[in-house]
Amino acid sequence: MSSIKVVLRKDKIDKAGEAPLYLRVIKDRKTKFISLSLKLQPNEWDEDKQKVKKNRQNSTRLNAYLSKKVADATGEVADLERKNKATSARKIKEAIKGKPLTNFFDYAYNRCEQLKDTVTLSTYRSYRNNIEKFERFIGHRELMFDDITATTLKDYAAYCSSRLGNNNTTINYAFRILNLMFREAKKEDLISNELVPFTKFKVKKNKTTKRYLNTEQFEAFINLEVPQEHKAQVIKDMFIFSVFSGGLRFGDIIELQWKHYDSKNLRITKTIRKTKRQHSIRIGQKAVDILEKYRTQDQKQNDIIFPFAKVDELYFKDREHRSLITNRAISLSNMYLSRMGKELELPFNLSFHISRHTFATRALNNGMRIEHVSKLMDHSDIGITQVYAKIISSELDNAVDKYIN
Repeated sequence: MSSIKVVLRKDKIDKAGEAPLYLRVIKDRKTKFISLSLKLQPNEWDEDKQKVKKNRQNSTRLNAYLSKKVADATGEVADLERKNKATSARKIKEAIKGKPLTNFFDYAYNRCEQLKDTVTLSTYRSYRNNIEKFERFIGHRELMFDDITATTLKDYAAYCSSRLGNNNTTINYAFRILNLMFREAKKEDLISNELVPFTKFKVKKNKTTKRYLNTEQFEAFINLEVPQEHKAQVIKDMFIFSVFSGGLRFGDIIELQWKHYDSKNLRITKTIRKTKRQHSIRIGQKAVDILEKYRTQDQKQNDIIFPFAKVDELYFKDREHRSLITNRAISLSNMYLSRMGKELELPFNLSFHISRHTFATRALNNGMRIEHVSKLMDHSDIGITQVYAKIISSELDNAVDKYIN
């Protein structure tokens, strides 16, 4: 049997001191709430009589409205249970609301496909992988948005940590993907704001440290001898070029063509692969010297500048092929850079992405405004760039502490 009752959710009192009224449906000890789009002060509701008190304006009309809602819901439940004895609280809620609830996995996988052409291939795969991971945790596909509660998130976090060995950073990223699906569904009016559980449970964020080369380390890297006419030399030049060209990403540097370089105005102009935004940056003499090192007499505008990866016609036409080539190239580059880092006795593993961090910290240390650094790095939000400002501030504090002590 099912039970239906009108309840005042005092746990959801708003700033005006009013609480929302809900239809509460209980079936097999599973509870679902259905909003009645009505709010009352706690002293305006008679819990025992299930009625709005007379001290509320229009109480008679409101009670008639509530009686009809309860009667309609009771009728829907009776019909549903007569047709299907194995019904659930969720299906009862669906029947009462008169519209189907949205299946989370159906929506999430479909949304991933819709986003496929607007994000990088690695981002698309990451979205799908995280949805699949969540599905493995749930154990089935019959999951509605309103089935995902703070308790679900808490259990999922424990599963990721204990069963999968994920750290908090990985778990938070998994939550970001789930939260993205909730936000997208909310934009489409498929779910209400009250269904979003991510404000009720959060995983503690790990303190992450952005690695970068300080002035001495960067100078040592520049002066490090590596075999000429070798890919190690090419990746070293690419790393240095990135530092002197606004922290250009690896994926943009390996496909850099001579047509992107304006030698008259000393500018690099290209569409950034990750953001798909047109980006133009003026480069200095050190970056120019590196480019000129790779110039040949018979070069063409479409020729690739840095001969590191197999960037051919198929690379530009096929996303899957491009992703494969890029991933292989980044692995190879990080292998070479890791060896260089060990030779320099760096206290961390050197990877290509550190070139971006190195540019940002050098630029801020030299007095460049954070807005300009953010623009040069093609950040979508200045908040991303502010992480580097905190690094500089922390370094300054440490320097002062050493001086005064």
